[in-house]
Amino acid sequence: MSIEIRKASSKKEMRAFIDFPTDLYRKHPCYVPNLRSDDAMTFDREANAAFDFCEAEFFLAYKDGKLVGRVAAIINSKANERWNTKYVRFGWIDFIEDREVLEALLDAVTEWGRERGMTAIAGPLGFTDFDPEGMLVEGFDKTGTMITIYNHEYYPRYFEELGFRKEIDWVEYLIKLPDGLDERFEKMAKLILEKNKLHIRKLTRRIIAKEKYGHKFFRLINESYANLYGYSILSDKQIDQYVRQYLTFLDLRMASFVEDENGELVAAGITLPSLAKALQRAKGKLFPTGWIHLLNSLYVNRPDILDLLLVAVKPEYQKKGLNAVLFYDLIPSLIKLGFKYAESNPELETNHKVQTLWNAFDATVHKRRRVYVKEF
Repeated sequence: MSIEIRKASSKKEMRAFIDFPTDLYRKHPCYVPNLRSDDAMTFDREANAAFDFCEAEFFLAYKDGKLVGRVAAIINSKANERWNTKYVRFGWIDFIEDREVLEALLDAVTEWGRERGMTAIAGPLGFTDFDPEGMLVEGFDKTGTMITIYNHEYYPRYFEELGFRKEIDWVEYLIKLPDGLDERFEKMAKLILEKNKLHIRKLTRRIIAKEKYGHKFFRLINESYANLYGYSILSDKQIDQYVRQYLTFLDLRMASFVEDENGELVAAGITLPSLAKALQRAKGKLFPTGWIHLLNSLYVNRPDILDLLLVAVKPEYQKKGLNAVLFYDLIPSLIKLGFKYAESNPELETNHKVQTLWNAFDATVHKRRRVYVKEF
């Protein structure tokens, strides 16, 4: 039977788009579902600030009347202009083990992009770097994290058979936290702070609200990530959105902030307990009981593994050891809270500045994910 591709336009069709991977990966031990409410917000043209500079269409694939695949087609005009590309992105792509289904989905994205003047298709990518991106190509037996994609092993094989080539890879480290802070590490961090006239600042909720510290943090993200692959600078509207989305449940014992002598934020690191198991138990739903699992993992029965969610260092300080300072500040608190391991989340394979930090720890690469590209 031929594959039928339909645009997901109605609320019912968008619910089917959001729910499809839950059915595809039902009972898979490594799959971590997104919160459906978060996905609904991401795909909402009124709620998601990225639609100010992105176009998107959502496609569903049917075979014998049954839903068998989905994909989002996205054009990020800001990123294309910044990187001098004409990419139509594909994201949120999932499909049954049938290459014809994938071909039909990609053909729909390609045609949609060609009509809008694009010359290549690339992904998996989202609207911005704060969406899940990168197809898993190694580490299929490892549980995902709340911000990453999980996919079956046949995904990359099909893409390569269809002539897609590697654009870039991210790697993810599993890091064993030490039992205590090494004296040499502590001495080095203090020396870096003194030499550069920097200090670690401890924040309270009141300070964050009064000084709009969340906005300072995301402006720092813009500076430090500006030259990383595919990054598009966050607008003020997006920053407002991400402050609400990421920082409202932040445990300040699991965050570190470094300022210069003028009180300007120059480095920051945010971690949180792994929510993978909680999201699996919640099955992607906050209600009626999903929120209990999430709050339990955040504040009560924390897992022994944490996510290194966001780390940013001002460009002029990126070769001065500030990553080490952040960990000097964080490690004692993380050990006290009972964590034994950390997951780095995706780091560009070319980001050697960050990866050299893991040489001081018992750390291994345990996942790899990839962006594929194909000209048309």
